[in-house]
Amino acid sequence: MNKIVLTSLATLMLAGCVSSPARAEADPADVARAVEILGKSVAFDTVAGRGKVPAYAAYLAGELETAGFAKADIEIVPLGETASLIARYPGKSSDTPIVLNAHMDVVEADPADWVRDPFTMETDGTYYYGRGVLDNKYGLTMVVTTLMRLKREGFVPAHDMILVLTGDEETAQETAASVAPRFKGARMVLNADAGGGTLSDEGAPRYYSLQAGEKTYADFEVVITNPGGHSSRPTGSNAIVDMSAALERVAAYEFPTQTSELTQAYFRETAKQVPGEIGTAMARFAENPEDAEAVVLLSAQPEYIGQIRTTCVTTQIEGGHAQNALPQRVTANINCRIFPGVSPKSVQAKLQELVGDGAEVNFPVEYPQSETSPLDAELMAAVRKAVDIQSPGLTIIPSMSAGTTDSLLFRGQGIPSYGVSGIFMKPSDDFAHGLNERVPVDSIPGALEHWHVLLTELAG
Repeated sequence: MNKIVLTSLATLMLAGCVSSPARAEADPADVARAVEILGKSVAFDTVAGRGKVPAYAAYLAGELETAGFAKADIEIVPLGETASLIARYPGKSSDTPIVLNAHMDVVEADPADWVRDPFTMETDGTYYYGRGVLDNKYGLTMVVTTLMRLKREGFVPAHDMILVLTGDEETAQETAASVAPRFKGARMVLNADAGGGTLSDEGAPRYYSLQAGEKTYADFEVVITNPGGHSSRPTGSNAIVDMSAALERVAAYEFPTQTSELTQAYFRETAKQVPGEIGTAMARFAENPEDAEAVVLLSAQPEYIGQIRTTCVTTQIEGGHAQNALPQRVTANINCRIFPGVSPKSVQAKLQELVGDGAEVNFPVEYPQSETSPLDAELMAAVRKAVDIQSPGLTIIPSMSAGTTDSLLFRGQGIPSYGVSGIFMKPSDDFAHGLNERVPVDSIPGALEHWHVLLTELAG
């Protein structure tokens, strides 16, 4: 992280009392429209392999055209069974546009595992439920609804705003990789898939996270082969058993603890907002990253382990060819989120060492290595005003995501990218990628106002 980030951090860490979340005065008609779009969005089961992304993109294109976007300014870009949607909101100048990013695809959801149909948005009055209702159709809906409102209000930005909705962020990210080069030279990317306000379990605001960096994504394939044979004649060598032992060694290994200026600042400031032993551990880690007790406490927290080291977990396994035969081939996927500055090849080498000579570790697809985006004064001032809509004076903390968003691909083109979601929620409400995914009903008005302020401030 560069000095601009550090200067902004010093400016943004505001002291004093923070009010409870304000109920933003969004137009009820806009809230109702957002709920309608979100519900229809969830109904498109845009899971990889089902071919539903182009239909969802066509629906969104129709909504934008109805709202006043010129048909010539809307483009659906096919790519295999998926697609991207690009829509231009014309400004006074087409130079250095602001890119607004979200993704249309979602991870798989088996209806048999859910309490409700994952592809029908339902509500109990407190939450909306459905696959993608948070990740990322919520953020997408807030941005689209805000652009429709700006059209209605006759807003003309100083520079173009370009909506870029990708179609495979949850899998290969090929859509982002294919369209990101078009926007080289853009002023910045505002990503609806990261950042946001964190609330305590009691609903009080703790802080707002602004994503300024993220870890490098990598999938490694582990392969073990064996001559096989008849299951009635065990040979003492079994590829499934060998793979099991190899994956146990991977699971037991902890990559070295690491820090950056960004993560140290994050822990230093977040410690002030988090009570109890976890907040104390954050402060101790920020002061001394070699504090073993603090490392143990933070490592036990899914919310924070990704902030202190590279992580690798087994996510898929496939093996055997018949119920009555010794397995000839077993493959496993190990998904790694690699700390910035660490070479994926070095992680591959470590995995090879862990699984041993009887297995082969392949690296099929290489993604760009992650970098940190500098924080400029105009961006931070706009975020300050947007956050104040919901919680005046709330501390804003630039942070690194442990996961990966499409910002990785835009940063790879040299475009500063920031996660600036408008949602405020409790960590305990975050079921993205999990069962019974949900978002708070009362989060929508504030998120709409957040994006309206952000866009009018930055593009006005």
